[in-house]
Order: sequence, then C-alpha cells, then structure tokens
Amino acid sequence: MSTDLIDVHAPVIEAQGLVKAFGDNVVLKGIDLTVYTGEVVCIIGPSGSGKSTLLRSVNLLEEPTDGRVLIEGIDVTDPETDIDRVRQRIGMVFQSFNLFPHLSVLGNLTVAQRRVKKRGKEEAEQIAREMLERVGLAEKADAFPSHLSGGQQQRVAIARALCMNPDMMLFDEPTSALDPELVGEVLQVMRTLADEGMTMLVVTHEMGFAREVGSRLIFMDGGHILEQGDPREVLASPQHPRTQDFLSRVL
Repeated sequence: MSTDLIDVHAPVIEAQGLVKAFGDNVVLKGIDLTVYTGEVVCIIGPSGSGKSTLLRSVNLLEEPTDGRVLIEGIDVTDPETDIDRVRQRIGMVFQSFNLFPHLSVLGNLTVAQRRVKKRGKEEAEQIAREMLERVGLAEKADAFPSHLSGGQQQRVAIARALCMNPDMMLFDEPTSALDPELVGEVLQVMRTLADEGMTMLVVTHEMGFAREVGSRLIFMDGGHILEQGDPREVLASPQHPRTQDFLSRVL
C-alpha cells in the first residue's frame, strides 16, 4: 500500500460511552476517548479512578458493561469480532512482568510467536534477538527471569510484546513495581518507542515521563475523564479543581 494513502491521523483506539461495573460498583462512567496514530497518551489519577480498568477494557481483558471499543475501526465489543485476532495488534505491558519462570528469556519471547503467529523456531528466535537488542538486553537471551533485575524483567516483557509486531502498546503502570533506581531504564525504552512513532496508551505515576514524552495527558477520577490536554500545560496549570488538588499532592 502506498504510504500516501495512509491517514496518519486515523483513530487507533476509540472508546465510546464506555461503562464498566463490578456489581454495584460502577468503575467507568461513560468514557469517551480517541487515540490517534503515533500519539503517546498518558493517563494519571488517584488509585481507584478507573485508569487500569479503562486500559484493560481496550483489549477486552475486562468486558465492558456498556458502550463500544473500536481498534483501528474494528468494534471489539461486537460478539462477531475475532478478538484474539485483533489482540495481536495490541501489545500489553503490566505492572507485574508475567514472565514464565521456567523458560529462558529467549523462550519467553518465542512461545507466543510460535503458538499465535505460527512462526518457525528460527524466525521466532531471530525476531526475539532483534527485540532484545532493541531494549538493550541482547546478552540476556539465555538467562532465566529469576536472574534478572526487576527493570530487566520489565524490559523483557516489553520486548516480548514487540515480538508480536503490534500497532499500538498499552502500559499499565509499568514502573510501579520497580525499585526507584531501575525505573529509568524502562522509561528510556518507552521513550525510544515513542520516538519511533509507536502509538501508546500509558497509565503512569511518572509525571516527568508524561511531561517529556506524552503528546496528551488525561486526568481521571471517579470513573470520569475530568481534564485532558498538552501534558506541560495540564501539569503546570491544571484547570479542574480535582486535578489541581491531585497534582498538588504528587508534584
């Protein structure tokens, strides 16, 4: 396809009237959100505001109670949609690394490629090594997760997601489980991905990352998006009283 036919401003992720309830607890209360190609959208807010639930609803790890989610124009909330096929376009990195402890780093990076992408062993290993190089861990291919630092394990988790050639990446507080001195190495990998044009939706407490790398900052509380805009402007001069209160406590 000719690149001049590709709309670089096309919506990649669309949430329309998204509601998620756990019994009587309504966590998302009619969220409308559109993420465009190449955007790095950072979501901040207090614990329990619905940030992670929103992220998990994007690829249907949480089934929305109401509303729709479209991924590159495909309605993933439609029961007829092959959600597993769509999920291959979405890389997801969690707080916990979710690596298989009995597999080497190379094994962790090839298992989904071979089972889901149906790649042969040689191709899968070549891609895995390329992605390890990309996150600065080429020399750790034969190591086991227990022999890696938390920051290294999280970088392996990012490399594993990249092995599937996703169109977008979702990060759910990827540095919150790390010791402070290990946070920087993970954020640097994320900065590089942003520089390369990867579309990213990031739930984070790292305000510096949001300010420097984010193209948009969203503040959530009580299941609503209360404020959004240019990260530098929102962080320097928040307009909503709740955003002001939150930032006064964390900055």
